[in-house]
Amino acid sequence: MELKYSIQRAAVIAGVLALVSITAVAQENRSEISIQGTGFFTKDTAGNGVFEAANETGGFLLGYRYNFNRWLAAEANYGYDRNTQFYFGGTPARVQADIHQITGSAVVKLPSFARLQPYALAGAGALVFDPTGNSGGTFAGATLEAKAAFVYGVGAQDAFTRHLSLQAEYHGLVYMAPSFNLAGLSTDSWTQIAQPSAGIVFHF
Repeated sequence: MELKYSIQRAAVIAGVLALVSITAVAQENRSEISIQGTGFFTKDTAGNGVFEAANETGGFLLGYRYNFNRWLAAEANYGYDRNTQFYFGGTPARVQADIHQITGSAVVKLPSFARLQPYALAGAGALVFDPTGNSGGTFAGATLEAKAAFVYGVGAQDAFTRHLSLQAEYHGLVYMAPSFNLAGLSTDSWTQIAQPSAGIVFHF
């Protein structure tokens, strides 16, 4: 009987400890989901006798971040924008495309002050350029093309409740300029997208 009660007491204590641990983790709000509107500004580039430019546009960015501790986190983002690439040189052309952005980054949180939590991030992913085929923004033979991308950035969160923050960010995306798999449109050069953004973060 004494062994039985000892086992029951141990089970109760283990259950209480597990509940406390789960509650503590929940209170830390390790996970975040962000929804942001973005700007999308592409740097002009040139090479192989081809000059490439793109119009300025905007889109959105969805993100999930997991906080390992007070200063380190990992995040994954999906972004969408649509713009038109203009090519001048040997083969003048214009290609309108949907741009899908998929990246993963390490996030380092910097010392906070007041309600602001600044941070810096770096990572990698891909930009997928998918021609829309819309009239006036298409070029014969242009097809979907994915480009590896390096991402870096800085940002800050302003927490006005335990579960809700405002967020402002700047991302830089470095990648090889797209040619839509057409040799005549290839600059064979690196370019960069400047992507400022702002939105809301939900902590849970």
